[in-house]
Amino acid sequence: MTALDAPYLQITEMKISGARGLALSGALDVSSATRLTEAVEFAVWGTQGAFVLDLTELAFLDSTGLGALLRARAVLAREDRSLALLCPPGVARRVLDLAGALDTFAAYSSAEALEAALVPPEG
Repeated sequence: MTALDAPYLQITEMKISGARGLALSGALDVSSATRLTEAVEFAVWGTQGAFVLDLTELAFLDSTGLGALLRARAVLAREDRSLALLCPPGVARRVLDLAGALDTFAAYSSAEALEAALVPPEG
């Protein structure tokens, strides 16, 4: 799939286990990377704790989009907050893995694994 085949980037607010986040669908590329950066900066303002980006429905990711994900991580790191990616096997996970960036993120293959990681252990 190319960026021309993928629909325009859609960004919607979401919550998972109490953590705020954004769900992405469509193409995260040179034409939409700035939108993601702005959306993350706006969404994290006035919040605390972990932040989630759901990449499950992402149909296309290029190097500029990867840069936007790294900038999102940096925005949160400035406030000593973590960025978690919901990134099941598919386009986004393959690009992150091929670029050697998958280990840079706290990436989870399923919503259940992410939810378990977000809930503090009892005791």
